[in-house]
This record gives sequence, structure tokens and C-alpha cells, in this order.
Amino acid sequence: MSESKRPERRSANITEGTARAPNRAMLRAMGYTDADMTKPIVGIANGYSTITPCNMGLNALALRAEQAFEAGGAKSQIFGTVTVSDGISMGTSGMKYSLVSREVIADAVETAVQAESMDGVLALGGCDKNMPGAMIGIARMNVPAIFVYGGTIKPGHLEGEDLTIVSAFEAVGQHSAGKIDDARLKKVECHACPGVGSCGGMFTANTMSSAIEAMGMSLPYSSTMAAEDAEKADSTAASAEALLTAIENNIRPRDLLTFEAFENAITLVMAVGGSTNAVLHLLAMAHAANVDLSIDDFERIRAKAPVLCNMKPSGQHVVTELHAAGGIPQVLKILYNAGLIHGECKTITGATLAETLANVPDQPPAGQTVIHPFDQPLYKTGHLAILKGNLATEGAVAKITGIKKTSITGPARVFDSEEAAMSAILGEQVGAGDVVVIRYEGPKGGPGMREMLSPTSAIVGRGLSDQVGLITDGRFSGGTYGMVVGHVAPEAAVGGGIALIEEGDMITIDAEKRLLHLAVDDATLEKRRSAWHKRPSNATRGVLSKYAKLVGSAAQGAVTDDAG
Repeated sequence: MSESKRPERRSANITEGTARAPNRAMLRAMGYTDADMTKPIVGIANGYSTITPCNMGLNALALRAEQAFEAGGAKSQIFGTVTVSDGISMGTSGMKYSLVSREVIADAVETAVQAESMDGVLALGGCDKNMPGAMIGIARMNVPAIFVYGGTIKPGHLEGEDLTIVSAFEAVGQHSAGKIDDARLKKVECHACPGVGSCGGMFTANTMSSAIEAMGMSLPYSSTMAAEDAEKADSTAASAEALLTAIENNIRPRDLLTFEAFENAITLVMAVGGSTNAVLHLLAMAHAANVDLSIDDFERIRAKAPVLCNMKPSGQHVVTELHAAGGIPQVLKILYNAGLIHGECKTITGATLAETLANVPDQPPAGQTVIHPFDQPLYKTGHLAILKGNLATEGAVAKITGIKKTSITGPARVFDSEEAAMSAILGEQVGAGDVVVIRYEGPKGGPGMREMLSPTSAIVGRGLSDQVGLITDGRFSGGTYGMVVGHVAPEAAVGGGIALIEEGDMITIDAEKRLLHLAVDDATLEKRRSAWHKRPSNATRGVLSKYAKLVGSAAQGAVTDDAG
């Protein structure tokens, strides 16, 4: 690395001045030599954990990155970040900590890198919150950085059928409806997740890794690689090399995380049929990067961005098949040729997105059925609709792929927790035409905004996905589909419209009109609002209590550091 190109050093580990002797002494304890004192210090934010298969392979990738940094003339410092398993905690009180972990990860990355004045950071992540958590920390600090995704899991197989973790959740609903027996349920459980890697459909982890690649913060093709394949380790080493070049050329995250880059990410998420959680996470990432992105931008982009990829949960294919068909670069190239992608956006390599896509074929390989041509999309407009109305004045998010009808009007079945709703669904107390309301599960009310994969999967498993609506101020897993609306804001805990619903009230969900409406007149709603009382928080100490006090609306990304 030439001295003329190297930016002003952030690390305190320099040779000049006697005051630096204590710093150098501690570095010598870790094996640093005199020559090492002048090298860039690069952090490796390692999300390795045996809590979840999503993160089990990350330590090997961290060591591969360490080798690449050493070979490239830098010193690396590995530090840990937490993770929780969304899939394992799903349907339990532990899920309250899932979204909270996004903030803990962001804080951990920021704390370690800033405290040690590192010159850059390579962040490694696997499970859902690792991606946005790392990116929020990266955007806050604005030191040269790259994200490396741990990779997707390969699909499970059972009697000719590809399985994912969602298959297991849906099997519970099928079992409760008497459609499968105990033996079949056990087989699905045993075959759904065959090894290391993040959940294999276009669920939240793969959605966010894909969005980050589209924004130029990770290397091309890296977001759809399988965790167990050798190319993932090779890509990690290449990522380390790219970061050293970015440090040399002083390429910083906010140079890449522009408004146009976020538009590219949203367009890509629509094209691949990505998770509803992308709305929440991209808003939070934009907040950290000081980019003025709003929930309404998602609806604006949805109107012109088609769904091109036939991906689970509502489609047929898993992410390893998308990778084989050309991955995210292939999808971006189709969108770019259609004029829907800002090709001038810079990437971590220093090249523009247009330059990165120059050698990508205009069309995917013949014979594949994963990526559709632009003129033959699965859906002409995007699948993540922003609904508003008297039940969601700030907005709510609906995923409208994989359903036969886009509207429903029915009587409210009101539940003040996920557990109560799940008990009613499995007990066959919810029937065709009902609209299930799950409230007090929002960012403050949960606290933690749990994902409702268990109730939605149980509805699907009972064969009611097109006949039962569900609205919640909580979230959905990337594996959720059906007539469901989440992120309803304002949430019940702050007196939003969802708190005022009474059993039997008629609710309309209309994705075409982008409407979420409670058929109760304004005077009655005002009377109910006057009688409503704020509930005591479910958490009075610890991280959940701090989170509940700090977290903002889901419509702004549920961030915890909004000065407003």
C-alpha cells in the first residue's frame, strides 16, 4: 500500500512519539512487530456462534479473512458479535430479543471499531439480524467496510420435495388440521435443515444479503452462495482484499449508501420477492447513513418494479437455484437494461454498478425457471405493498405474492398476544372469512416486535391462506405469505388504531387499493380512544426495558437512536 494513497490513520498504533509506548506494548503481547505498527488495523466483526446453523460456519471464514489481510500487508483484529436464532426462538418469548439483537449487533460493531480506532472492518453475518445490524453500525461509523454473508443453507429433501425451515412450521398446521400424521411431521422436521447456512428460501437473511450486494457493500455473487461451498471461503478472501483497496483509496460506506443505492436495493428486493422485513431494515440502515428514505418510497418503487424470481416461500425455488441461474448480478442486469437500476452508483471495489454488470449476460441460462424475463414477470408490480388507512395512518406492510385474491373484508378476531392467537388457530376457533388481529406485539408493546411465522404457517397448513386475513403490529418472518399485514403503525402500545379494534368489528384489507380500514365511524373511534389506557410495559429491567424506552415507530425502521 503506497504511503501517498493511504488516508490519515485512525488507529492509535503508530510508531511516532513516546506516548504510544503503552499502546505498542499491548500489541506486542499479541505478537506485533515493529513493522506491524505501521500497517492498517482491520477489524473482523465475527458473528460465529453455535446457537444457530446460520452462523456455525463463520469462524472458518473469519480465519480465512485474517489470512488474506496478513497476506495483503494489514493486521486484523477479530472480535465477536452476538446472534440469536430467529427460527429456534420463533413462537416463544425469546423471539422478543430478535429485533433487539439488530441494535446490539450495530452497537457492538460501532463500539469495537471506534474504541480501537480501526482503519476498516469486515463484518461477517449469517442469521437475519446480522446483516442490518452490521450495516447500521458500518453506516454510523463511516470507516471503510465490507459485508460478508455466511451463506445460505442447501435445501432439505423429502420424497422428491425441496424443504426449508418454513416446511416444518407449515407441517405443524397440517398436523393440527389432520392432514398429516405424526410420522410425516417427524420426517419433515428431520429433513428440513440438512446442514450449515441461513434459511434457504428468499427469507429475511437471503433478502438482506441480496440487498447489500445490490448496494455495492459486498462482492458480486457473494449473497447467494451456499455456506458449505468452497467458493464462499474464496469470496471471503477476495472481500478482504477488496477492503484493503477501499482503505487505500479511502472508499467509505456513505460514498456507496446513497439514496440511489437504496432505490436499487428496494428494486432488487421487489424483483426477487424478498421479505417484508426488508422495509424495516432498509429504513433503519438509511437512518444510520443519514439518507432520507421513507416508507412511501417502497410503494413508489413497487409500482414500477416487477417480481422476476420464482422463489420460496410463495414460489418454487430456493436461493442455491437462484445462484446457479446467475445470482443477484443476473437479476440486476435485467433490471438495469430495463432502466430501473442506477448504474452510476459506486461499489466497494471502486467500480460503478454498471461497470460491474458489464460482462453479465443480458438473459439467464436457457432452461432455468428461477429468473423470468422482464417482459414475462411473475407479477408486473412489486409484492411488498404499503397499506394505509384508519388502522395504519403511518403505514403497514403487506406481502401480496402467492395469494389468489388481494382483498378481504371480515369480522375481527382480536388477540393481545401471539400465544393467544396461535391457540385459537390450532384449536380451529378461527374460520374462513375471519380477520385475525394480533396486537401489543409491536416494537414497544412486545417489546421487540416478534415475528408471527407460527400463526401464519398454521393458517397456511390448515388450508386457509386465501380465506383468513391477519393483521399485526408485530413482524413476519421472511417465510410468511398469505393475506397478512404487518408493521401496523402506530402500534397498539402507543394507542394506534389497532388498539381500538373490538371483537367482531369489520376490517378490510385491500392490497390493490393499499387500504387497511376499520369499519367504525370516527365518533366511535374517538370514544374508544378516550377510554383507552396505556398498558404497563412487559419489561421493567434489562435490555428489553431499555429497548422499549428508546425504540421508535416501525414506519421509520424501529430505530433506537433517533434524536427526534
